[in-house]
Amino acid sequence: MSAPPGADPYVPGHGDTSYSVHAYQIEIDYRPGVHHLDGTAVINAVAQQDLTRFALDLHALRVTKVRLDGTSAKYTHRGGRLVVKPRDPITAGTAFVVTVCYDGPPETVPGIDGEAGFEELEDGAIVASQPHGAPSWFPCNDRPSDKASYTITVTAPNEYVVVANGTLTGNRRRSSRTTWTFEAPEPMATYLATVQIGRYTLKDDGGSPALRVAQPVGSNGRVKATFARQREMLALFERLYGPYPFSCGYTVVVTPDDLEIPLEAQGLSIFGTNHLSTDWETQRLVAHEMSHQWFGNSLTLMNWSDIWLHEGFACYSEWLWSEAGGGPTAAEHAARQAKRLAGLDQDLVLADPGPELMFDDRIYKRGALLLHALRLRVGDGPFFDLLRTWATANRHGGVTTRMFTDLAEELAGVDLEEFFTAWLRSKPLPGLDEPDRARRKGDRPA
Repeated sequence: MSAPPGADPYVPGHGDTSYSVHAYQIEIDYRPGVHHLDGTAVINAVAQQDLTRFALDLHALRVTKVRLDGTSAKYTHRGGRLVVKPRDPITAGTAFVVTVCYDGPPETVPGIDGEAGFEELEDGAIVASQPHGAPSWFPCNDRPSDKASYTITVTAPNEYVVVANGTLTGNRRRSSRTTWTFEAPEPMATYLATVQIGRYTLKDDGGSPALRVAQPVGSNGRVKATFARQREMLALFERLYGPYPFSCGYTVVVTPDDLEIPLEAQGLSIFGTNHLSTDWETQRLVAHEMSHQWFGNSLTLMNWSDIWLHEGFACYSEWLWSEAGGGPTAAEHAARQAKRLAGLDQDLVLADPGPELMFDDRIYKRGALLLHALRLRVGDGPFFDLLRTWATANRHGGVTTRMFTDLAEELAGVDLEEFFTAWLRSKPLPGLDEPDRARRKGDRPA
């Protein structure tokens, strides 16, 4: 049985468009120290075409059993692709249930931009899956266009705290181990599913939606200072983008290990202890990761070529927070970054940068500059109406660049084709020219 081709050329060998998943039920038992995982995944799916076979993504772990609608099924598992062959073809539109039992030591998944997925910490574990690491810990249809609900159940030693996507609905202690159950009903892409396991203390600020911090022992003062303004950030983003998208609230996990960069997952973000600071370079990241709950998690790209829809919006959210929070204005940030980018190579196409440049810093900054240039072009009122409409109309859905440009033209009531061609599909960096109708001082977003 050969594997069906991958769904996205940016992440080859991942995902299958012949079916869609509606719900995952994932149960894992993890043993820190020995770094071993026992798992069972129940996957509720619907065929998008007649199926004689279909593929799940699962990296390195050993498959011990596969059942299809309660009956043992034939399968092969090679190169990270678990190919299942039904006894009888599944007709298009038919719902089916796949159950996979698996075990072994989880390994991060290699890719062109590095390794991602389930990783052992010095004491505990972290899951950071963007863009291709989800198969490191559960079998899945690993494409961002296939969003589903999740139930995640994790068993770990009593001395560890588990944080995962969704609302904690169960916490059962048996002897030396505790089982944690989380429900995430809002649709979620596979790469945003996560489990964090460590000796954490969990604190809640008592507001609504809930803001929580899971932190290692001895870091309280620095953690409190670093995340002291999150409630203000949340209030700003809700004014600009609409209500916070997830019923579970928002949790920050601070790992005891240093991390290269912070990372967002749905309903939470992960920072290393090396990110504990009140300086701008850290505070912009705090705002950046929170804003991903709207742009990246609620609104999720259909294809990885549209990564600017996540990172450009999150970067511009940093500038909007700076402007609203008493720092430099978005215009000042934009001018500085436009000057910097003008001195760099002009070899990037924002709407299709290629997998090698998918996380290039120029994606972040040029995407933010596009948004600021659009703000100057159409004026603050139409621009912020656009951001809110974009975030609310596509809540919990999949999005594309074309969807955004069409909505922008519709709401602005002007022809923006040349503007978007220059910013999205041409390599030279356009200029940030202030339009004749300059913004009024009262047009600040906060």
